[in-house]
Amino acid sequence: MLPESANSIGMEFKLIPAGTFIMGEAAPAGHEDETPHEVTLTQPFRMGVHEVTQAQYEQVMGVNPSHFKDADNPVEEVSWEDAVEFCRKLGELPAEKAAGNVYRLPTEAEWEYACRAGTTTKYSFGDDESDLGDYAWYGGNSGDKAHPVGGKKPNAWGLYDMHGNVFEWCQDSRQDDRMLRGGGWAFAAKSCQSARRRWSLSVYPSIDYGFRVSLSSSGK
Repeated sequence: MLPESANSIGMEFKLIPAGTFIMGEAAPAGHEDETPHEVTLTQPFRMGVHEVTQAQYEQVMGVNPSHFKDADNPVEEVSWEDAVEFCRKLGELPAEKAAGNVYRLPTEAEWEYACRAGTTTKYSFGDDESDLGDYAWYGGNSGDKAHPVGGKKPNAWGLYDMHGNVFEWCQDSRQDDRMLRGGGWAFAAKSCQSARRRWSLSVYPSIDYGFRVSLSSSGK
């Protein structure tokens, strides 16, 4: 079991170990996934166990922009800029500042590494998409809506909803766009694979765009 911690508003984090993995996957027709290549993450990092919920977002930002209103649902209808501002404001809370906690969006490499949890298969649980419903809310089982976080099985490192529910903003950019990972409640199983990518303008919110955060201590 990976070490777990929680912050002052109850957000849970797993300490993800440093390591090397093969990032990306050969792209099927109509997709622009990355060519597989080796990536080494030289430092461990803390990754949110869950997507940021509407209750957490509202506690920090004072508003809840989500379409599918439920305190335990992932926040959605948030842009990349909204997600970055949440990280900044969360880090400015007195208890977080005193602890030296710094919040940010994960990089694409961190996200995929954490999602894979040591696997090399299409999904963190294997290659059989018929098992996806045990781990994810996606187009095949969501009823066309987002669902409360943590309702499906976690991956081997204890992270929930890495496949499906809402796409998750990452730090990285692609020309003028920002990257999203993880698949969403309205999308087919193939769009929820560990290596699958999506991108959007940083100012564009959507009912299937959310995020999870990474935590550093003392600015590291």
